[in-house]
Amino acid sequence: MAAYAVVMENLKERSQFMNESMQKSQTITDNMISILGSFDHRLSALETAMRPTQIRTHSIRKAHENIDKTLKVAEVILGQFDLARQTEAKILRGPHEDLESYLEAINQLRDIVKFFSSTKGLKSSIGMINHVSNLLAKSILKLEEEFRQLLTSYSKPIEPDRLFDCLPQSLRPSTGSPSKGDVTGSKEHQRSLETVVYHPPALIPPRILPLLHELATQMVQAGHQQQLYTIYNEIRSVVVEQSLRKLGVERLGKEDVQKMQWEVLEAKIGNWIHFMRISVKLLFAAEKRVADQIFEGQDSLRDQCFAEVTGNSVSVLLSFGEAIAKSKRSPEKLFVLLDMYEIMRELQSEMDSIFGSKYCAEMRESATLLTDRLAETAQETFVDFEEAVEKDATKTSVLDGTVHPLTSYVINYVKFLFDYQSTLKQLFGDADEGHKDQLGVITTRILQALQSNLDGKSKQYKDPALTQLFLMNNIHYIVRSVRRSEAKDVLGDDWVQIHRRVVQQHANQYKRISWSKILQTLSVQGGSGNASFTGEVSSSASISRSGVKDRFKTFNMLFEEIHQRQSQWTVPDSELRESLRLAVAEVLLPAYRSFAKRFGPMIESGKNPQKYIRYSPEDLERMLAEFFEGKTWKGP
Repeated sequence: MAAYAVVMENLKERSQFMNESMQKSQTITDNMISILGSFDHRLSALETAMRPTQIRTHSIRKAHENIDKTLKVAEVILGQFDLARQTEAKILRGPHEDLESYLEAINQLRDIVKFFSSTKGLKSSIGMINHVSNLLAKSILKLEEEFRQLLTSYSKPIEPDRLFDCLPQSLRPSTGSPSKGDVTGSKEHQRSLETVVYHPPALIPPRILPLLHELATQMVQAGHQQQLYTIYNEIRSVVVEQSLRKLGVERLGKEDVQKMQWEVLEAKIGNWIHFMRISVKLLFAAEKRVADQIFEGQDSLRDQCFAEVTGNSVSVLLSFGEAIAKSKRSPEKLFVLLDMYEIMRELQSEMDSIFGSKYCAEMRESATLLTDRLAETAQETFVDFEEAVEKDATKTSVLDGTVHPLTSYVINYVKFLFDYQSTLKQLFGDADEGHKDQLGVITTRILQALQSNLDGKSKQYKDPALTQLFLMNNIHYIVRSVRRSEAKDVLGDDWVQIHRRVVQQHANQYKRISWSKILQTLSVQGGSGNASFTGEVSSSASISRSGVKDRFKTFNMLFEEIHQRQSQWTVPDSELRESLRLAVAEVLLPAYRSFAKRFGPMIESGKNPQKYIRYSPEDLERMLAEFFEGKTWKGP
């Protein structure tokens, strides 16, 4: 209990202590509130007293700010006036001395107009805008003149030699005046033109083009697009046309072409092919680059100007091709037509690229139309040539039975066709294999027409032996030429073998017609007319001395006639000539030796045996070696 009392006493003391502490804290708090209340009252009184001063200070600060802003605006406006005076001085000096500074001044004038247009309430703004706008208009007129003068100064027709230097080495003419022989190059080269690189010349110095571009841009921005279009086209179109004239291009129509001799026309066609390649790949390509750089960023204007500048020149070039395509067809024109067709096909991608805009559509269509017309004319010429060969009625005669000029002409024609295999493939629109078949059909028809004509010409000979010799020579020439050319791959081995047999048939016919009669004199059945071309002499019959003399006399007479006649005939192929002589000798000489050996002694024992036995076998062999040489016979 005592312990309990102690604890309770302690708790009572602590409770009393905490109560006293709380009373002291409350007293302090009350005192602080009283003090703070006093401060608040004083601050409110002070703020009330200072408010008028604060208001005056704020007003003064605001006024200073407004003054600063006004001064700054005035400074900017005065700066614009000052800039306008400086710019005006540059404009009045003109662009010729310092074009870059002049262009900068024009841009500054535009900025000044924008500035005063945005400045409201300034009385001088309208006056300044009018003044600067007038100045700007004058500056653009001077700019136009500067563009004209600068473009004129650096727009000169390009000399042909400069264009030739831009060509691949193999296409450069050997002289300054191009001709067909030295500008078209070999056919093999023309086939590989895809790998050749052309380097169009710089028509205007590179340092000048940026200036022209800036001038053009300023004129467009000023709304002078039409004036720019007119100035550019007037200057550049004349220069392009002059460049073509220097090169040798001239406008020729159908009537002009019809009046020309073939040699002159052929040379002009060769030159035209060269001119087309130079014009498209070099001149027009370079002109396109000029337009691209001057009118960069102005696509529509660029395309319109380029079309206008080149339109007439393209028309002049294509008009000659049109005149040729529309002129009277003739066989000799086929290969130049194919050459022209080739160059148009070769240039097709460049034409589509260089003249790709909608404003050049007419030029592209004209080029395509010319290509199609050349193809059509070439195809029609094939048909014409076939008919001309079959119906050829030239009076040119070959008295010696040699190869007729028509044959060599047609064969050369066919050989040339095979130089144009890739072109003909495009012409007829064939696939690879179909192309060969089509070319084979054409070649076969032409050769059939030739053989038909030769059959007719062979009937002009009165001597049937010469008829066979003529056909043998000509068919052999055809077969040999085919075997040595690409035509063999198209016509095939069967065609060659068939026509070789035809040659042999004509050779056999010649031997039968020429020698059967004389061989009959060496046969005991000679008078019967039934002897074959074998040279065999029967041993079962006998002939009287007078009969033997008659046989020798008849043989001598017939052989001399044949020798005199056929030594003037010609077999131009040496192998065929030797083969034909050997075939005759293999039959004639054994028959003569046999007859002379059996019946010669009957003559040799009498008077004047040399009157009848005029030739030994060796003499006959020597004289046979003179056959088919085309020489005049001089007698034994």
